[in-house]
Amino acid sequence: MTRQTINDQTWAGIRTEFTLPTLGQVRRRLFELMEDPEPVMRQLVRVFIDDGTFCPGFQFLPGGQLHPTVLELFQRAMELQIPHNYFTLWMVTPTRDLAGARPVDHLKGGPAPLLRALESYRWR
Repeated sequence: MTRQTINDQTWAGIRTEFTLPTLGQVRRRLFELMEDPEPVMRQLVRVFIDDGTFCPGFQFLPGGQLHPTVLELFQRAMELQIPHNYFTLWMVTPTRDLAGARPVDHLKGGPAPLLRALESYRWR
């Protein structure tokens, strides 16, 4: 995998398009939605920017639950030892494996093509 620097502009774009709440904000919201949010907290995609920990909004469904396709992709990314920040970058970057589209734009279509694209990302 190519290690590229993730610049502030990338994080700003993710914040603008999907939101990028702090881990504390997400924890508070999950406590409002469920009695025990810890199992969900352990599954969150987190990004580490400077001294903060944030959660990309693309992983949440409108009701606050985690998107099942993102969960499946992220679990596989962890198996492939892709760091959280680079998984997030992959999700928002156009890839030839998806005909130039971003993985985040294919979440409604099911995980299979995304999982294949993630596998190829691992070895770049």
